[in-house]
Amino acid sequence: MLIVLAGTIGAGKSSLAAALGEHLGTEVLYEAVDNNPVLDLYYKDPKKYAFLLQIFFLNKRFRSIKEAYKADNNILDRSIFEDELFLTLNYKNGNVTKTELDIYKELLGNMLEELEGMPKKKPDLLIYIDVSFDKMLERI
Repeated sequence: MLIVLAGTIGAGKSSLAAALGEHLGTEVLYEAVDNNPVLDLYYKDPKKYAFLLQIFFLNKRFRSIKEAYKADNNILDRSIFEDELFLTLNYKNGNVTKTELDIYKELLGNMLEELEGMPKKKPDLLIYIDVSFDKMLERI
């Protein structure tokens, strides 16, 4: 079984993933946020680095989903299946161009086609955590 979590930053994906992993006795594959050479650049200049950051994450998420498909049971706290949402939001916020968005969508489509050839084509369960910004601030 493959369980994938989705939601905004700070919604509690990693905490839920850990709890599910412990309850189900299975491995949790967390999104690698350490050693990201683009994240700080993005926060300094989102218009310049939004596309590069999303390509960085897409590459890492593609690797994670391939790794998850190799085992019988895994949980991912972020996945390639929700990836387009973040670049689309950056497009709506004016941080990426239509050309960048189109190139990204084509690349993502190619990656998803590659996954079609794997034993599992989609997660067994995708959990979307919807938390308001006000609720996230309460947790701080």
